[in-house]
Amino acid sequence: MRVALPLQALGQGYSKFVIGVLVASFALLPALTALKFGRFTDRYGYHVPTFIAIALSLFSAVICFFSNSLPAVLLAAGLCGAGSGFGMITIQRTASRLVSSATQRMEVFSWVALAPAIGGSVGPVLTGGLADAFGFKAAFAALAVLPTLSLFAVLLVPANAGSATVEERQAAASGKTWDLLKITALKRILVINLLVVASWDVHSFALPILGHERNLSATSVGIIFSAYAGASLIVRGVLPFVASFLPYQWVPVIALSCLAVVFAVYPLLPAIWMLMTCAMLLGVVIGVLQPSIMSILNDASPVGRLGECLALRSTLNQLSLTLLPLAYGVLGGLMGVAGMFWSMSIALCLGVWLSLCVVRSQVPLEPRSF
Repeated sequence: MRVALPLQALGQGYSKFVIGVLVASFALLPALTALKFGRFTDRYGYHVPTFIAIALSLFSAVICFFSNSLPAVLLAAGLCGAGSGFGMITIQRTASRLVSSATQRMEVFSWVALAPAIGGSVGPVLTGGLADAFGFKAAFAALAVLPTLSLFAVLLVPANAGSATVEERQAAASGKTWDLLKITALKRILVINLLVVASWDVHSFALPILGHERNLSATSVGIIFSAYAGASLIVRGVLPFVASFLPYQWVPVIALSCLAVVFAVYPLLPAIWMLMTCAMLLGVVIGVLQPSIMSILNDASPVGRLGECLALRSTLNQLSLTLLPLAYGVLGGLMGVAGMFWSMSIALCLGVWLSLCVVRSQVPLEPRSF
């Protein structure tokens, strides 16, 4: 959806600022409701929240199938963002509760991270190919099938998965979200996470514009996106088997350094295969980075409030995804698409320093078991 809607809008002649508003709409609804949804998952476990997430994702594709007007597309983007965001909060919380050690948690977050990687591999090629061959209606019809298929997977999950104890519910009810931001380690990893989110969001926003400026077809843009997602998928498939050998607190330092270099050279590459290579490098680095961040976030979260911490992470992510595309649109108009890549490279350099602060913290993070 994040590929199809901007490409459709560009084909209709909308400005870069409107494209920024459209991309921001993916984050608006989850930004406003994620915290309440996080508490909701602490109360109701896995199934009911997941059914809600599936319904939102399905309805967004149905809207786009029947209408390509700007108001309808903006609504669909918001519902799609909420569905994917809410679904991942529920899945991450439930998966984390099924393991007890830091190594197992790194492994399980790697398995969970395969979901968006698989979706990111299938979605862009499916969307670009169908849009070029049959139009965007066919692409949206195909995208509506994907959340429908996930219903069958939900039914295989045990009924008591993710349920909280009485003590955990009391701890969650007595705490305030603002108190979470007083935890130094949690604040630092949340900022690092925002930089990672901003990096792939810049890539998602700027690549269609870069492809449009170079007269690339929708299929070519979709293939580049799929190179990123495919590399992320492969590394996440391998990561569970090597997680025990990785010093997961050092992963953000190394990964953010690599990202800064990739973003610096990305807009300078002239050939499609070079863009695909950079996209694959981004996929590999972010594929390793995200499970590490989730493991550190779990270690830093208070007992009984993991769902709320995941929701706080999602809220901050969605707020950044709401505001940053507007800035990207302005920045792209002033500095060009290259300016967006280079600005992100500078921000990632600051993230490297912040990651070192996490590693060198005088109070080490202690893995927490449920």
